[in-house]
Amino acid sequence: MTTTKLDLTGLKCPLPALKTRKALKGVTPGDFLEVHCTDPLSIIDIPALIQETGDKVEITERSEIRIVFLIEKTNGTIGKPNAASPRA
Repeated sequence: MTTTKLDLTGLKCPLPALKTRKALKGVTPGDFLEVHCTDPLSIIDIPALIQETGDKVEITERSEIRIVFLIEKTNGTIGKPNAASPRA
């Protein structure tokens, strides 16, 4: 298991979620992505993104200065069509 750190301090919504989504594409299932943010909206946006991707997220630090998320890549399906989705 490896942990990749992603420093998104100073970025405002929607950039933290967009850059987290992009970074997750390069993370191998079983590995972790540690995301550092200062945007207060990331407390909503990052967990919503992770719910969408099916991975796991934990907030390891939350203060007035920053928020740190630890995301475990579990399924390796981000950016790929959902097999359960009906096709048009």
